[in-house]
Parts: sequence; structure tokens; C-alpha cells
Amino acid sequence: MSVEKRSALMSRIRGKGTKPELVVAGLLAEAGLNWEEHARDLPGRPDFVLRDRRVAIFVDGDFWHGWRFPAWRLKLSEKWEQKIQANRDRDVRNFRTLRRAGWKVIRLWEHQVKKNPAGCLARILSVKRR
Repeated sequence: MSVEKRSALMSRIRGKGTKPELVVAGLLAEAGLNWEEHARDLPGRPDFVLRDRRVAIFVDGDFWHGWRFPAWRLKLSEKWEQKIQANRDRDVRNFRTLRRAGWKVIRLWEHQVKKNPAGCLARILSVKRR
């Protein structure tokens, strides 16, 4: 695939309103929770924020955030390996910053939302209750 064609394809990938995010939003609505989306005032702009309980929820794509990255990182070009590693490093920094500020951080992976949405909601509700 040419560089131009790959760039055009990659530019069409959305950062907001992804299918996993829509599923989680539906789960939150069914549970009667009030949330904000992509809060600009918090590190990493969490996908969902439950301010009343100081819970930040990230719904991360398996590829972009490197689910099991060490197992497949060597299959990528150096550019993509660096890009995904930078995403992972930024995620760690943002999660630590949020935790130090008193937030509870939940990370839901794309594959978890697809396979077990009820389990994802259970995680959110258990953290919210604490």
C-alpha cells in the first residue's frame, strides 16, 4: 500500500464516537448514570467522566493503545512502533496524574467491550460504589 493511500485510510479513523464508546455510553445510560464525554479539563481527556464519584473511564482501542504490545510490536515498522509506544507512555502519565489528583481510573479495552459489555458495566459500578 502506498504511503498516500495508507495515510488516507488512517485519517478516517475516529477518536470520538467509536463503536466501543457508543456501547459504553448505552450501558451508562441504562444504569441511569450521569456522565460527561471527553472532559477537556482532565489529563488524557477521558472518554467518560463521572464527576460526582471522581471516576475517569477510558475506552481504548486494542491497536492504538497497544493491547499486548510486546507480543506484536516487532511486526510494525519503526514509525508505528514508536507511535504506539508513545501512546502507551502518555496513557501511563495521564493515569498516574489522575490517580494522584484523587480520581479512580478505569481502562476498558475495545475487545473487552465487544466480548463482555455487562462485565464492563459491572466494573464501572463497582468502582463508582467505592
